Amino acid sequence: MYPCSVLAYAGSLEPMSAIGASPSVGTDQVLTVTESALAAVNELRAAEPDGEHLGLKVEIVNRDGPEFRYDLYFETVTKTAITDVIRSHDGLKVIIPAGDVDDLAGAVLDHELGQLVMRNPNRPQPMQLGTLVTTDEVATSVRAIVDDEVNPALAAHGGYVTFMGHDGEGKAYLTMGGGCHGCSMSRMTMLQGVEVMITEAVPAINKVVDATDHATGENPYYS
Repeated sequence: MYPCSVLAYAGSLEPMSAIGASPSVGTDQVLTVTESALAAVNELRAAEPDGEHLGLKVEIVNRDGPEFRYDLYFETVTKTAITDVIRSHDGLKVIIPAGDVDDLAGAVLDHELGQLVMRNPNRPQPMQLGTLVTTDEVATSVRAIVDDEVNPALAAHGGYVTFMGHDGEGKAYLTMGGGCHGCSMSRMTMLQGVEVMITEAVPAINKVVDATDHATGENPYYS
C-alpha cells in the first residue's frame, strides 16, 4: 500500500492568488482524484466567493523524512504561475508546481473519514544518516533531552525515539520505535511534542526530522 498522509487544510481550504500569466491546461493526468475527494473539494470550493474561478493547488512543502508533506489550498486559476501544471478533473482544475510533477506522478488524492488523504508511490530521496554528526556538544545535548524527557513521556504508549544525529545546520534526525512505530499519531507527537522539547532545550536545533519508515510499523499504539 502506498504511504498515506492526512493533509492539513483538509477541512478549511483557503482561497489564495499568485501573480503570473495563466498556463495552459493539459490532458495527461499527473495524479488521480477519487470521486469522494472530488465531491469534498467541490463542496468547499462552492462555499468560497468566486468559487467557479478557483482551482485546487497541490504542492509538496517538505521533503525531509521518509514521506512527503503536502499543502492544499484554492488558487485563482487565471493567476497561477506560468510554470504551473494544470489538469482538469471533471471540472475541477488541479494546479501543481512544475517542480512537484515528477514526485506526484501516479499519486491518488482520496477522502476518508472526513479527511483528504494522499497516497503517493513516490518517496523523497533517502536521507544519508551516515553523514550526520553524532559526537559533538550539540549531539550530546539532544541525546540527553531524548533520554531524560522525551522517552519517559513516550513510555506510557510503549514507544521511544532514537537520536540518529544532526546535520550541522539545525536539523536533528530521530527514528521512532515500539508503539510509536507506524502509529497514526506519531507525526503529530513528533512535531508538536518532541520537536518543542528539543528545540527549546538546544538552541542549535531548530527542526526535528522524523526519519522513521512508519509504513513498516507492526504494533502502533494508535490505529
